[in-house]
Amino acid sequence: MDEHQVVWNEKVAEKIIKNLEKRRMAGSYTDSAAKAKDEILEMIPQGATVFRCGSMTAGGLGLWEAIAAIPGVNLIDPYQPELSREEGLELRRQGLTADVMVASTNAITLDGRLVNLDGMGNRVAAMAFGPKKVILVVGMNKVAPDLESAIARVKHYAAPINNIRYGLKNPCVETGLCSDCRTPQRICNMWSTIEGHMIENRIHVKLVGEFLGY
Repeated sequence: MDEHQVVWNEKVAEKIIKNLEKRRMAGSYTDSAAKAKDEILEMIPQGATVFRCGSMTAGGLGLWEAIAAIPGVNLIDPYQPELSREEGLELRRQGLTADVMVASTNAITLDGRLVNLDGMGNRVAAMAFGPKKVILVVGMNKVAPDLESAIARVKHYAAPINNIRYGLKNPCVETGLCSDCRTPQRICNMWSTIEGHMIENRIHVKLVGEFLGY
């Protein structure tokens, strides 16, 4: 990444972190994915139960394997390929009472709002309430100027790419853009905008000066 992008990342991250604090959420910034991985691992106590969500960002950092290797940690992983649908659902329910949830956000606004769109709802539900600590690792590519642009980013970029990743046959896979379909396999069912939190610093946003995830 060139030096001008580095300066932009730092300045914008500083602004977002200050706005997160006003919303009773915590934020921090690091310039690389490798550093972010180490810093997130330090935030997870030994013996904790950690809920894994379907985050390409966290997976790309190798966080799931690293978290599972922490002594005494129990990783709740509903994405194990051998699980039946009902077994996967049960693990998602268990994730709501985990000590720590690790995920990303589909978009974050300059004023510190977290915008997400979910298929089943377990991810946005757990972000809002349940796990004692929520750690969100977020590449600077997910920054949006305002709520309207954040929603557009999720709807017309993140969601179609995830449809392609899952191998679904929804219309956006063909067009690249949302057509507000009503297919049975639709993954865009539940919007969430987190404006703030009553439990101070329960949510910690780790901003990373790289392009990560979708």
